[in-house]
Amino acid sequence: MAAAAPVDSGPVDSLATQSAVTASPEAEVPVEPARVLATYPHDSGAFTQGLFFLDGALFESTGQHGESAIREVDLATGKVKREAKLPDRYFGEGSTGWGNSIISLTWKHGKAFRWSRKTLKQIGSFDYAGEGWGLTQDGTSLILSDGSSELRFLDPRTFAEQRRITVTYRGRQIRRLNELEYVRGEILANIWHQDLILRIDPATGAVRGILDLRALAESVPVRDSEAVLNGIAYDSKTGKLYVTGKNWPSLFEIALPTR
Repeated sequence: MAAAAPVDSGPVDSLATQSAVTASPEAEVPVEPARVLATYPHDSGAFTQGLFFLDGALFESTGQHGESAIREVDLATGKVKREAKLPDRYFGEGSTGWGNSIISLTWKHGKAFRWSRKTLKQIGSFDYAGEGWGLTQDGTSLILSDGSSELRFLDPRTFAEQRRITVTYRGRQIRRLNELEYVRGEILANIWHQDLILRIDPATGAVRGILDLRALAESVPVRDSEAVLNGIAYDSKTGKLYVTGKNWPSLFEIALPTR
């Protein structure tokens, strides 16, 4: 793969709130365009909030009141193999796998659910402060986004907070962090209403690189303003990375970012 081009900072800086730290001009952050390797069908009725693989099986959580669900999806066809609906009062958000369970967030209710991976029946719940947006895990902790510039690391058994990091790009805080995925020692994060994926250092919160998906998003035949990029899934068994969006008719395998 060709060397990454210098970052086009405009789309990122438009979201950044100036922190007390002055942006450092020498801190080069590489950006590379997403390269599509394969395209698969995706349920255009799915308001995608979370996307992840668990032992080779693809799972998705969807949002909207009365439509929120946890589902197992067939990658090749986009068909729903099985699903569990959330009560109508909840707006589903991000999700991830943990052992023999699936954990999913809700938007404004401060409630997380634990589901049996085998049966998709609810087997527990947790409370947390603030909003829930995205969720992933690094093998030790759950990692939660809430729409701010902070990511919380949580105990997967108790949901107790362990630590937080603030995500920064060249000294500026980046807000609206949304769907998350842990990939090869980095946290990948969508930015809500931006067709970009950040590569975040889980120790410091610093942005190491940016995947630019603007051209890919423009190719998707969906014009609803809320049908935004919002789905990142890494299959550790195959080493493949996938992305989609809310109500997108396609799911894309894209090349892994240059390290």
